[in-house]
Amino acid sequence: MAINFASDNWAGAHPAIGEALALHSRGIAPAYGTSELDRQVERRFCEIFEREVAVFFVATGTAANSLSMAMLNRPGGVVFCHENAHMREDEGGAPEYLTGGARTHGVRGVLGQITPETLDEAIRLFPAEFVHSGQPMAVSITQSTEIGTVYSLDEIGALAETCRKHRLPLHMDGARFANAVAALGTTAAEMTWKRGVDIVSFGATKNGCWCAEAIVVMDPAKGRDMPFLRKRAAHLFSKSRFIAAQFDAYFSDDLWLRNATHANAMAARLATHLRHAPGARLAWVPQANEVFAVLKESTAQSLREKGVFFHPWKVPQDAELTLGADEGLYRFVTSFATMAEEVDAFAAIVGT
Repeated sequence: MAINFASDNWAGAHPAIGEALALHSRGIAPAYGTSELDRQVERRFCEIFEREVAVFFVATGTAANSLSMAMLNRPGGVVFCHENAHMREDEGGAPEYLTGGARTHGVRGVLGQITPETLDEAIRLFPAEFVHSGQPMAVSITQSTEIGTVYSLDEIGALAETCRKHRLPLHMDGARFANAVAALGTTAAEMTWKRGVDIVSFGATKNGCWCAEAIVVMDPAKGRDMPFLRKRAAHLFSKSRFIAAQFDAYFSDDLWLRNATHANAMAARLATHLRHAPGARLAWVPQANEVFAVLKESTAQSLREKGVFFHPWKVPQDAELTLGADEGLYRFVTSFATMAEEVDAFAAIVGT
């Protein structure tokens, strides 16, 4: 039996999402985001964020991040994000392309998180009077981070204060937004605008949807150009009701939080097994649905041969982690579809 911890992108769609797509595939509805279902879901986003927000559906997290940066762009613009952020390392130059030349500047930080001190230091490298280096335009943080850690509410607030000091908007890459909300036991509002976040890439695909992402602008007046940016980037869907249908089911009965809570719980269960496995040790304590472990190369090879899917990972630059000559760092990801039986079957294989 194959056991998949490769990625939450490998999981299918939750049955409720499939049922919603089937239901709304019948009949006709106004196109380009003007259907009643689209409007209903937009109102639901406002309820979840506890304020009026502007919502723009897109197909991918890369589009959400890149178009968010395009909305915030300035001539010679520089985006500050963690040095290992997905936007910086894994989006193939899309943010640079869709902004027409803005670039990212990597900020140091332990366990995937930047700090007010490292952020302030990085921003000061681009003084306004030195035109040759470009100008700061935005800060982006990832929640949960690329290595499965979660910014606390106070940490987000402190970073937002640094942004305000430098008059920069704060963006949140929320590809695993629900996992972070569930991990903190908080709300979407508390984790975003109540702590100073201006715009969110709201991910749902990793958490049970088929293909549903959204850009959420906390002040609708600041999102007035987004319809044109989205159209120009070819992310305005004619049959947008099919993205709306996914979000409608996703938010119904708090499915989004139930899925994330389950994924996080499966990660904690997996971490417990890895903590006690011979030839393995946790690299750091997981906080959401990603578990990073140091394995002996022989252990990793044996797991692969027995049908376990997972990925090797580059050791983060600021990680306080030392690997032996025969060791490697590996990532294991759980999802809404991960079963406790799978995790326990893995435990039997790894020898705990």
